[in-house]
Amino acid sequence: MSGLGEHPWQGKIAQTKGSAITMTKDDIQLLYEYDRWANNGVLQAVSTLSVEEFTRDLGGSFRSVRDTLVHIIGGEWGWLTIWKEPSLSSAFVTDLWTRLGTLFHPNAFPDVAAVQLRWAEVEREQVEFVNRVTNESLGRMLPVGTTQISLAHLMQHLANHSTYHRGQVSLMMRQLAAGPVATDFALFLLEGLPG
Repeated sequence: MSGLGEHPWQGKIAQTKGSAITMTKDDIQLLYEYDRWANNGVLQAVSTLSVEEFTRDLGGSFRSVRDTLVHIIGGEWGWLTIWKEPSLSSAFVTDLWTRLGTLFHPNAFPDVAAVQLRWAEVEREQVEFVNRVTNESLGRMLPVGTTQISLAHLMQHLANHSTYHRGQVSLMMRQLAAGPVATDFALFLLEGLPG
């Protein structure tokens, strides 16, 4: 079996491939405000861990809370670097992902404070970038592998990527008998509403 019957979502993907913007700048800015809120909540929760707990191998796809957080921040830095590159090429992207493991090696972050410090640096750059996006710039097509994907879709991807791995950190916190933090988007919205 092939075609849309096998993967019905492919029709929707094909419809949005060109320069179609699926989210406005206001949507993206809200999504990234949520991402910062959730990341900061997780960083606050993990600050209660000892260094041993923070680096303990728990057998996940990233072995520890630290390794998972470093993966998240490395991804956020990597995509931000790609988005900001004025003359982006597939070669630049490939080289960047090759270097990422060295630039964000978990052993370079011995404790929560080291992760928080780097996170704050990346977050500052990310806030500047997100605050400058326009509806027009979200339609910019960027080379990814052998195809091109809009900036809007890549920004959605990154927010989703971070959410996925924050969920892994919550599981790890439970494994360590520590309190995970709720980072639901609805909770973020509710907390932002006037009392």
